[in-house]
Amino acid sequence: MLFFQLALILLASKAAGSLSVRLKQPAVLGKLLVGIILGPALLGLIHETEVLEALSQIGVILLMFLAGLETDLEEFKQSGRSSTYVGFLGIILPLGLGYLAGVLLGMPVLEALFLGLLLSATSVSISVQSLKELGKLKSKEGATVLGAAVIDDVVVIILLAFVMSLAGGDVHLGMLILKKVLFFGAAILLGWKVIPWFMRKFTVLRVSETVVTAALISCFLLSHLAEYTGVAAIIGAYIAGISISRTFYKTIVTEKVETMAYALFVPVFFTTIGLKVNFSGLWSEIPLIIGLSLLAIATKLIGAALGAKASGFGWRSALGIGSAMVSRGEVALIIAAIGQEAQLIPDGLFAIIVIVVLVTTLVTPPMMKLFFADPKPENAHN
Repeated sequence: MLFFQLALILLASKAAGSLSVRLKQPAVLGKLLVGIILGPALLGLIHETEVLEALSQIGVILLMFLAGLETDLEEFKQSGRSSTYVGFLGIILPLGLGYLAGVLLGMPVLEALFLGLLLSATSVSISVQSLKELGKLKSKEGATVLGAAVIDDVVVIILLAFVMSLAGGDVHLGMLILKKVLFFGAAILLGWKVIPWFMRKFTVLRVSETVVTAALISCFLLSHLAEYTGVAAIIGAYIAGISISRTFYKTIVTEKVETMAYALFVPVFFTTIGLKVNFSGLWSEIPLIIGLSLLAIATKLIGAALGAKASGFGWRSALGIGSAMVSRGEVALIIAAIGQEAQLIPDGLFAIIVIVVLVTTLVTPPMMKLFFADPKPENAHN
């Protein structure tokens, strides 16, 4: 059954991506819709399994690793101010209005605060693909989005620890912050000195494909280190990509990892997002789903866009940056699962939140297409 599912995913994903481009939309939109069509929401041909989830995780890791490989480090350094503005304003607005929405829905203060925190999360794994297709990944806007995503991840996780401590969870806020500081310190050291040295030493082994193997080892180890210290694994993969981009192995690693990622793992990642959609028993909650979706989209779009505008971008670029921050993706789903386990999200609301997160993910590519002014593809993968 697994082999049939993989064949169906790859066939449908590539066909839908091509159709999406013909309709003048980013290819990633079609790939996301494939999961909804093939999954439990409609045809029911494919269901989530542990194997597909594992392949999906590799897909998102490789996607962010490639984003790191293609990052202009000098542009990234120069975007620090704008990334900070985008990151913080992109948290403040959804946090505040999300909390207010929770209060209006009759939620206790702590649950309402958790809802606001959940809406503050962001995941740019989908946005990275759209940035590539729109020719913006190596631009100032792209560097700002990626930098803001790192800031958003760290701040939201620290706020999550604070809320969990108020809820009586076994969370030591000071230790959690220390672990994050240690991660970024270790990641910078590894990326600057250790990974380039490891690449040189490993590639002299007299076996095949040592260059790409060494790159993948670096990617997966930094992803694990990030996850272990409470930072999203995709941040570790991104830093590993930046590290290798500073070496003369960059071109060959990019070419080989792109082939591997876009042939199998990335299509599975996009498809499994759609597999999470299931409208069973939720039809009566459609007004709430629509309301929370609009709130999630508007607060992140406006907050991040205001941050970009305040840092010197024009309105069109600012709205493009804001739209790239809208997707909550796997980061919000992980936070929602933590909240459900801590009883900060009622079971009925959890299913609604999952749909809202997926809506934010689906609207991100066409919004980016709308706002970014110069849609010249760098290297679109259909």
